Amino acid sequence: MPYSKRVKKNQTLANRNVELPLPDAIATLKKSAPAKFNETVEVAIRLGVDPKKADQIVRGTVVLPHGTGKTVRVVAITKTKVAEAQDAGADFAGAEDLLEKIKGGWTDFDVLVATPEVMADLGKLGKILGPRGLMPNPKAGTVTPNIGNAVREVKGGKVEFRVDKYGILHLGVGRINFSELQLRENIEEYFRNVMRHKPATAKGQYVKSVFLTSTMGPGIRVARAAVEGATKSS
Repeated sequence: MPYSKRVKKNQTLANRNVELPLPDAIATLKKSAPAKFNETVEVAIRLGVDPKKADQIVRGTVVLPHGTGKTVRVVAITKTKVAEAQDAGADFAGAEDLLEKIKGGWTDFDVLVATPEVMADLGKLGKILGPRGLMPNPKAGTVTPNIGNAVREVKGGKVEFRVDKYGILHLGVGRINFSELQLRENIEEYFRNVMRHKPATAKGQYVKSVFLTSTMGPGIRVARAAVEGATKSS
């Protein structure tokens, strides 16, 4: 099957064997032939860790300065702080009624936050929430007594990252219609957080490779120094 003109153009823009400084990589991506929708911009980082070892699982959160460009639907499960969650911007807030909806298979939301007293009930819904990555977790800040602040952070651009079984981190860091500066600031903040979560037991080279891409755009190799040097400005 012949490639489209858009794909052919994008292939000429990026040499996957050449590392580009982050500003140049972003500029190149912005020049790629656009799709007919506002594409998501994603960063993939291959790490020198062994995810099979519990002490080498890289997992954390980052508040992207300019958000993700996506409207995030937040559900707050709480018995005592429904009004606080609603005032903070939760799309749905409650306890028994929402637990019943989820039990029935409802997962039409992006992030679930909860206060500690409801976690026993949510634990029973692990088979529904777990595979979709929706189970709240204290390490991600989605299980907390301060549920209003948790809702505001998620609505303001807080996202979670976690290394997959192949040692790769994937994260959406904005949209193709973001300015180059907005994308750079989001990506650099993400890089800083990745470096902060470097496992003490990880040996050898921590950052193996970095790629920047959009939904329909080319994969552009980013210089590893962009990640490793991000901590200098933190």
